[in-house]
Amino acid sequence: MIYLKTEEEIELIRQSAVLVCDTIAEVATMLHSGINGLALDKRAEEFIRDHQGVPAFKGFHGFPASLCISKNEEVVHGIPNDQPFKSGDVVSIDCGVLKNGFYGDSAYTFAIGEIPDEVRQLLKVTLESLYLGIEQARAGNRIGDISYAIQEHTEGKYHYGVVRELVGHGIGRQLHEPPEVPNYGKRGRGLILKEGLVIAIEPMINLGTRRVKQLKDGWTMATQDKKISAHFEHTLVVRKEKGECLSDHKSIEKSMKNNTELTIIA
Repeated sequence: MIYLKTEEEIELIRQSAVLVCDTIAEVATMLHSGINGLALDKRAEEFIRDHQGVPAFKGFHGFPASLCISKNEEVVHGIPNDQPFKSGDVVSIDCGVLKNGFYGDSAYTFAIGEIPDEVRQLLKVTLESLYLGIEQARAGNRIGDISYAIQEHTEGKYHYGVVRELVGHGIGRQLHEPPEVPNYGKRGRGLILKEGLVIAIEPMINLGTRRVKQLKDGWTMATQDKKISAHFEHTLVVRKEKGECLSDHKSIEKSMKNNTELTIIA
């Protein structure tokens, strides 16, 4: 069942979403060649709990960690492990937080050291598509308008693979609520958007094929052709003119500028 949030509820979701981004920003200061995902995950859980939150992903349907950390050809839902990152790795960090009874969710894809121009472009275009989708999250539009904006920019202009099996979602008192928000679709189709609807938009875009597979760990989704994937996400609320971001990537981008080993893509 879809329900619209009050301004008081939206503010509580904003607090959770900001903590999510601050958590990603905190681990971004540690992200360099030689460190592993387990170290980042440990710090993320400490940071969340120190700020009166609860890691939303840990234990969710049995997921074993506080962060989803997906590397290179891994699309989403990667489980943090003890394998050190190296220069040239592309690392997606997805985080969720429960605080004051409401969830926040956001993701950012980082590049450690030098990366090929085609990979840099993939990350840049995927991030651009997120904001194009947010522009369409206005009252009176439909879900398909968001989906089309993302697909047209990534697949239409750049011929990237738009993942079909994984989509954005509503969010609030539950981590995943209706409606689903695909990254592909047609304008004028789907649910009519109303002010107060809170959703998470999260383009998952592949350098090659759109086709993905689940790895043996039962969680990690990866590209079938083993080409790089990018993933960015915001929690936002539908407004009259366009979506209003409740999560904020500015803290993440500030951490990136202070970490000389991370490549700035924006």
